[in-house]
Amino acid sequence: MKRTTLMPKALLGTLVLALAISVFSISSCKKKDSGGSTMTLYDSLGGTTMVADPYNPGQMVESGRLGIRKVVDSTIFVIAGDTAINGYFTVLLTEVTSGNTTGFAALSKNLTDFFCVATGAKNFTYGGKSMTASHDPAQNSRMSAKADNGDFDAFVTDLVAGAHKVGLSDVLIGRVGAVVGTLRTQVVQR
Repeated sequence: MKRTTLMPKALLGTLVLALAISVFSISSCKKKDSGGSTMTLYDSLGGTTMVADPYNPGQMVESGRLGIRKVVDSTIFVIAGDTAINGYFTVLLTEVTSGNTTGFAALSKNLTDFFCVATGAKNFTYGGKSMTASHDPAQNSRMSAKADNGDFDAFVTDLVAGAHKVGLSDVLIGRVGAVVGTLRTQVVQR
């Protein structure tokens, strides 16, 4: 797959990731709340408080899961409009364009489950492919090509944009970015 990435965007992605790792180093995934108990990143993203699910009227969802799902979905939409990396998702984009949203729903659920578990949620499990298998076209027919470091940086930039669109604070974006940064060696395969 041919990529044309401008240096400033790749540089921005690298800087964003560096900032995320710096923020993560300063504030780890577990913090103490004012009562002395340990708060996970999931707790900081909303935790287990039950709220109405705007996507499923009449149902309740953990606030942390809803917050993560909003960031995931927003990021997927940002990526869909990003010609630097949306070519990796041609199967999904073709489906959605034709009105079939089942692939989008499955991707949203899998990524939401993954990030719930990765940020410390106790009430969810991730049953999807490993990150290596998910990003290898030989193991995942929905992936169009293998990603390189520039693609990963572009993804991080899109993640930050998606998180900003739903109002996530820069501190929480940094903490989520640090989790994503640990996946670089599994996602980057060329």
